[in-house]
Amino acid sequence: MVDISIIIPSYNSSFALEKNLPYLMQFLKACPFSSEVIVVDDGSTDKQETEKKSKENGAIYHSYKKNKGKGFAIKEGFKKSKGEIILYTDADIPFETDAILTIINYIQQKEFDLVIGDRSLESSIYFSKVSSKRRFGSGFFTFIVGRFITTGITDTQCGLKGFKRAIAKDLFEVSQLSGFTFDVEIIYVSLKRNYDIKKIAVSLRSQDGNSVSVLKHGIPMAFDLLKIKFNHLKGRYKKR
Repeated sequence: MVDISIIIPSYNSSFALEKNLPYLMQFLKACPFSSEVIVVDDGSTDKQETEKKSKENGAIYHSYKKNKGKGFAIKEGFKKSKGEIILYTDADIPFETDAILTIINYIQQKEFDLVIGDRSLESSIYFSKVSSKRRFGSGFFTFIVGRFITTGITDTQCGLKGFKRAIAKDLFEVSQLSGFTFDVEIIYVSLKRNYDIKKIAVSLRSQDGNSVSVLKHGIPMAFDLLKIKFNHLKGRYKKR
């Protein structure tokens, strides 16, 4: 076992990894805990470059042929992980690494079950640095989700989350979704389980990754929100 596993789902993100993965790996080398980084290639067309950049930087590389979505990639990464604490983030390592230390502290020292980045917190540095289009897309989706699905938690899509291993195992085993709405589902089930969730501030450092588009992903994600409610009614989120 290692102390920390960081899972990075990657879809056509070799450029983002080349630019940003060294930043993460250098940070981890200086930390007092043991760690591993697992890059999961979600059926990319730039597979060879993704594998090369992952291995050059000392990350574990895992792939499969067909694109199946962010949620599927994270769950595959968890199967390969050995960490007592499980984190996942995006290929562009979008937030300053001090947030990783904060997550570890809240899980290890204060015994929260999961810790999630929240871009909407007053002390977060995010929306002032992104385009109005990206700000609108995030705001529209978070309003719908926070109002009807995860009451009290509006920012489900922030690309940084951490879990106790047992909690991650429980949530990932019952998860039914494979796409971007996986994040919403995980938080929804956590709330139903009454898990202790801590929201933390994040500071944006990179915007090199793929972002959710309201026009492109909006309708499928809306259907996924209905699926979450349906799956709950059908008892598909019961502990295994």
